[in-house]
Amino acid sequence: MELTKTKYMQTEVGLIPEDWEITKLGLLTHRIGDGIHATPIYSENGEYYFINGNNLSNGKIVITDSTRKVSEREFIIHKRDLTHSTILISINGTIGNLAFYNNEKIILGKSAAYINLTNQINKFFIYQLLQTNFIRKYFTNELTGSTIKNLGVNSIRQTPIPLPPLPEQKAIAEVLSDVDRLIQVTEQKLAKKRAIKQGAMQKLLTPKEDWEVKKLGDFLDYEQPGPYIVASAEYNDNYNTPVLTAGKTFILGYTNEEFGIFENGPVIIFDDFTTATKFVDFNFKVRSSAMKILKKKNDSVNIRFIYDLMQQIVFPLGDHKRHWIGEYQHIDVSVPNQEEQGRIATILSDMDKEIELIEQQIAKYKTLKQGLMQELLTGKTRLTV
Repeated sequence: MELTKTKYMQTEVGLIPEDWEITKLGLLTHRIGDGIHATPIYSENGEYYFINGNNLSNGKIVITDSTRKVSEREFIIHKRDLTHSTILISINGTIGNLAFYNNEKIILGKSAAYINLTNQINKFFIYQLLQTNFIRKYFTNELTGSTIKNLGVNSIRQTPIPLPPLPEQKAIAEVLSDVDRLIQVTEQKLAKKRAIKQGAMQKLLTPKEDWEVKKLGDFLDYEQPGPYIVASAEYNDNYNTPVLTAGKTFILGYTNEEFGIFENGPVIIFDDFTTATKFVDFNFKVRSSAMKILKKKNDSVNIRFIYDLMQQIVFPLGDHKRHWIGEYQHIDVSVPNQEEQGRIATILSDMDKEIELIEQQIAKYKTLKQGLMQELLTGKTRLTV
């Protein structure tokens, strides 16, 4: 492949090369439709799966233990004309999840639509194009419904498509698909590393005969986060101090506030409402007063070990009150001597570092793909065979 320069023209999706065209997705298809708007008759012994938008992920149809099945008779009643050129898309609730159809035995529910492309269009190019920001923005503007958002089939038909010549479609799709495969392989590596760590935790943190039973509060003091709560919700990645939550997102953003920064780590932040925990060894601010800041009581405690131990605890969460003072600090835990605590903490910490490096790789590849999409799918950078 070689890079070439070209002239551009202004269109409804922005600047595109003069030798591209703007068309509607419906003109590139044999048919666009959605799944059934009724509940089928389920069959535990059926061979066909009833799928919806939540079964579509990263180009694949995902079947889980909770996916219901139907009989062949029910399939014949409700089947749609799906082909090797079909792309599936979620259109209700979560919008825009995509999957290729590869002859799976399925029927579609109403939150999944199908796009049957003509043979003159590269389906892998369209798959990548449907993930771009300008088409996502178009979908968002077309949503209906107040509580649960819905993307109508007619809106999908009217989706504006910047279309290069077929050879260029194939070249673009190949480059972006290569990056997708790199991300997928790295994500599989990450899943394997996480499974290995989970097994190691189960083995290393199982109490031994010489371990001592104590209360969780024997090891940890708590501090209300009042002085460290971020004052403004306007924080972004251009600032210096991370703003944390104990939940899945963890780093919500960064703030430029200079006062009220927690600087005495390492600590554990613990969300009283959800019991989510995070080990933190850098300066930070927090967003919510619900997050206790847990500190080791003395130097004989390995706080990293205690954090790992807490990941094995099922905290009794009955309501949304704050429970650290009244309940959680009184939970019984089994702990080894300080030397053994340190050894276990080091093993698990090293595993976390490996996992973090893989997560950084994935983030890097995803950023790379976003950049390539912006260049290739708008024609800013041209690929010719």
